[in-house]
Amino acid sequence: MSDVLYNPAWNALVTGNAALAKGNGDVRYFDAEVSPIIGLANFDGLLLNDLYDQISDNTPRVVFTPEDIVIPPSWKLLKYITGYQMVCEKPVNAEWEDDIIEPLTHEHIPQMLELTQLTVPGPFSQRTIEFGYYEGIFEDEKLVAMAGQRLNPGIFTEISAVCTHPQYLGKGYARKLLLSQVNRMLAAGNVPFLHVRDDNERAVNVYKHLGFKISSVMNFHFMEKA
Repeated sequence: MSDVLYNPAWNALVTGNAALAKGNGDVRYFDAEVSPIIGLANFDGLLLNDLYDQISDNTPRVVFTPEDIVIPPSWKLLKYITGYQMVCEKPVNAEWEDDIIEPLTHEHIPQMLELTQLTVPGPFSQRTIEFGYYEGIFEDEKLVAMAGQRLNPGIFTEISAVCTHPQYLGKGYARKLLLSQVNRMLAAGNVPFLHVRDDNERAVNVYKHLGFKISSVMNFHFMEKA
């Protein structure tokens, strides 16, 4: 695993996503309406006390770690999810129809929120679209599938919010959107990566088929101020 991807959130917040970053010292974070993800310079749980002092709201936050971290008493652990980090350095040679894929803009935010609330691909809020390059597929003017990018640590760009409405599964929409994102990122000289729950076998297999390989285990700690 790349040293940059060992701590993807911190490295994104001080490089590719620095324009959206808040915080100082060894702690960085996004506005809660953009993303609940926080970045720590290292995985010393005491840095979470610094985060506690820096943020004024009580919105749940999430920290990504490839190793154990001790959550201090100032925070309450809400949920702990184990997953994988997967990287695609060379995708499979696959064709896809991009004429059904449309760029998503601020006018689509209500539908994006509705779809992500239904499918729960990961945290998605009112301003998450500011990470950029969100794309979707519509049927009868209804958004039924989408994907976009999120963390941008160095040369790596994370694919995120990959989801399909349950009534439209089996049409290959997620595959088309993933290929569109992967090819755009590679053309820009970036390396695509993503995170996925380790119990989501369907998604893991789709990603592997498209050229992604598991690079590491990644744990997700969701928490709020105690």
